[in-house]
Amino acid sequence: MDRGTILQFTNCKILRDHVIQKEDLWVRDGKIIDPEKVFFDEKVISAKKFDCLGTLIVPGFIDLQINGGFGVDFSHNTSDSERGLAKVAHGLLAHGVTSFCPTLVTSKPHIYREVLPKLKPQQGGRHGATILGVHLEGPFISKQKKGAHDEDTIASLTEGCKSLLDVYGQLDNASIVTLAPELPGADEAIQWLTKKGITVSLGHSMANLQEGIHAVLQGATFITHLFNAMLPFHHRDPGLVGLLSADMPKDRTVYYGIISDGVHTHPAALRIAYRVHPKGIVLVTDAISALGLEAGTHKIGQMSVEIRDQKAFVAGTDTLCGSIASMNDCVKHFKVASGCSTVEAIEAATLHPAQVLGLHKRKGTLSYGADADFVMLEPENLSVLSTFIAGECVYTK
Repeated sequence: MDRGTILQFTNCKILRDHVIQKEDLWVRDGKIIDPEKVFFDEKVISAKKFDCLGTLIVPGFIDLQINGGFGVDFSHNTSDSERGLAKVAHGLLAHGVTSFCPTLVTSKPHIYREVLPKLKPQQGGRHGATILGVHLEGPFISKQKKGAHDEDTIASLTEGCKSLLDVYGQLDNASIVTLAPELPGADEAIQWLTKKGITVSLGHSMANLQEGIHAVLQGATFITHLFNAMLPFHHRDPGLVGLLSADMPKDRTVYYGIISDGVHTHPAALRIAYRVHPKGIVLVTDAISALGLEAGTHKIGQMSVEIRDQKAFVAGTDTLCGSIASMNDCVKHFKVASGCSTVEAIEAATLHPAQVLGLHKRKGTLSYGADADFVMLEPENLSVLSTFIAGECVYTK
């Protein structure tokens, strides 16, 4: 598209300012523009009009926690990390994801040193979704709440920022670090990461509520997959779950990721979290390499995975081995399970994750001046019809 060309998307409803309204969407040079300002100040009109046939236009989905997909595992397919990353980035376009954080689970130091430099932030386009930086989920976690992480690879945080650098090597490409706040050295690590502009998330943790509050006051702003790999809610000490309703300074908002795949989190738990703290909910897929693969048995790395009934199992067993839900699936399930509005379901996958990373002025919104990353959805069932990045159609059903 020629620079300066104004595109006008008509016959649609758009999500803007927390309301779905019948309004055209105007785009120029990859940004959303105010048509009135352009018309009165520049005396120009759109060069191209697109009839959207009554579709719903919303900001592009943002996934802050995804371990891989389409046969690629970011933590294990290390020999060709760039090609694997590109494959996932391209595959996500069909699910309405325009930006994401590739996630590395607890690994040995040499894996981080080999892979992290290769997972560089990158502007999206026809080749794939925008890469916002890596989510480092571990290895500074609790052995008691390791989940599927390798216990032998869990690391100590006793030397604070030195421990981080000794394991990761460098953090130039990191956007989020998940750690357990009760570990010795966590305070220094949280403060140091926060000063570097890296989001600190609390997870895989035995922390009680007071330890969680203390971590938030040090700079942590996010909780990794709420309810999973943390102390269960207890009425005398609700643990990290209690952060959803804890008294916090007005300038501190705690966001929390939640896996709304119909498997990892019970609908009642989704409803509780949503009703207690609706402005903090962030939908994440936590998808594994089996995302996007057809039903049947697949060899992924050293593990055989069987996909049946839209779930992933260790082959030959009934043991679940991770989420394979797309972000579009999570949005639809969350809306039904929680009883929330369409706006709230979509903002949980767009505006809120952008807020976690401090990108909400240009991502996760259709406000004037924001990046023209958006998705056309079927208005009734919210299925993805088309995906756009910087105003360019990068996927159509």
